[in-house]
Amino acid sequence: MLPICSEKLCQFLSKARFPSILFLGVIYLSYVLLGGLVFWKLEGWYVLKQIETLKDERTKLLVKYPCVGQSGLRELAQMIKAASIVGLSPDSNNITDGFWKYTSSSVFAATVVTTIGYGNIIPLTAAGQIFCVMFALFGIPLNVVILNRVGKYMLAIEKKFCNFIAKKFERAKCVRIFIHSICFVLSAFMYFVMPMILFKEYEGWSYSAAIYYCFITLSTIGFGDYVADYNPAINYPEWYGGLIAAWIFFGLAWLALLINHGIDLLESFNAHFRSKHSKEEHEQTQVEDITEQTKKQAAVEAT
Repeated sequence: MLPICSEKLCQFLSKARFPSILFLGVIYLSYVLLGGLVFWKLEGWYVLKQIETLKDERTKLLVKYPCVGQSGLRELAQMIKAASIVGLSPDSNNITDGFWKYTSSSVFAATVVTTIGYGNIIPLTAAGQIFCVMFALFGIPLNVVILNRVGKYMLAIEKKFCNFIAKKFERAKCVRIFIHSICFVLSAFMYFVMPMILFKEYEGWSYSAAIYYCFITLSTIGFGDYVADYNPAINYPEWYGGLIAAWIFFGLAWLALLINHGIDLLESFNAHFRSKHSKEEHEQTQVEDITEQTKKQAAVEAT
């Protein structure tokens, strides 16, 4: 009874494509654990160093201002944290421009439906939190549909341009590959290099921080440690916010297109792995059938 159950279980797992799922699961888990190891080695020592520095600074502050005390320092830290939540600059009485006004509220709505979620602005009232849930529930699928349509439209324009140019040359395939490569380089320059230079100029970030912000934003990870057009100490030009909004929208469509291409490549690899596994199973079944027929024929001839 047990061998029969084991055989049925193996057949079920084979039909369910369990080996390919297990293979992808192992790759995914290994990738995540390896990433955690690298982040731990790169960032762990720095955090410990920062903790020691903050402890020293706290001790010096208490010595310099003995009247504050530990409880006063705690209250001061809570006040600074509360001030940053509502957009008040901790070093002045300046309020972040447009904080929870119509413009900033529209930006927040955009970060919700795009799933960027910086966290620099958050709803604090119960009504606002409930509406945020309902708004995201319907807005996120709508955003995905719109971005996919825009991305496909951008790709269609690129393909038409490639076909138009390729008709004028003999080696059409090489020309298409070359034009696609040029378009990719130009798009990367438009959505990463140019914004990086812009953020370096107007936000005062380093180039590494700017390129980091570009990818974290367009990939909708949105940690919120860097947010453009948000510093109350900077007087931004009028066109700055609109340009960032346009960059985010078309950049999301472009990066979503690249990510979809990456998904297609992984799916193709998975399909190839499954087809190869199915082919091996089919060949093994044929061999077993031939062996079984040979045994039967030998038994008949023996009788």
